[in-house]
Amino acid sequence: MIKSFEFYFDFASPYTFIAHKEIRKIEKENLVKIKYMPMLLGGLLKLSGIKSNADIPIKARYMIKDCKLWAEKYKIAFKFNNYFPINTLDLMRCVIVAEKKNIAHNLIDNVFDAIWKDGLNLNDNLIVEKLLKNLDVNPKNFLMDAVNPIIKDELKKRTDEAYNKGIFGAPSFIVNNKMFWGQDRLKFVLSEARK
Repeated sequence: MIKSFEFYFDFASPYTFIAHKEIRKIEKENLVKIKYMPMLLGGLLKLSGIKSNADIPIKARYMIKDCKLWAEKYKIAFKFNNYFPINTLDLMRCVIVAEKKNIAHNLIDNVFDAIWKDGLNLNDNLIVEKLLKNLDVNPKNFLMDAVNPIIKDELKKRTDEAYNKGIFGAPSFIVNNKMFWGQDRLKFVLSEARK
């Protein structure tokens, strides 16, 4: 058995998609619910003084190949999104709205798949609205809720809290007050979660 742990995520990161897919397997195999912690990766990188992979061409090219290798290793359906980078600000705010409506699990699964499995352009609001409609919510109202100042402040607060815990990238995990960064650290996370 393992105890639950915190999973800090943003849809913008393909590595985080790979971690998410592995976490869903972990939840099923261990009958445990992992705590999904939404944050804004762009804001976190700014706080940390770090450039994103998308801003470093040689690293961005490598990342595409590397993510494909990891996806093959884990047998995950993965397609590097042609519209990368996706602006996830409103999508991450949507996660907080979805938490309040008890549909975060489905929203997270659907958004991750839309970006990193189906290769959809979630920079396009019409595509986002269609995705939300498939979750049986009114897309216009849902997106209005997402830009409510309270929700905006909540995402900023959660991003600041992640930074104050020493998190500087996604995916990141916290278990037993120890932080791990990168989807390739999940084995260490699980070892710690068994203590």
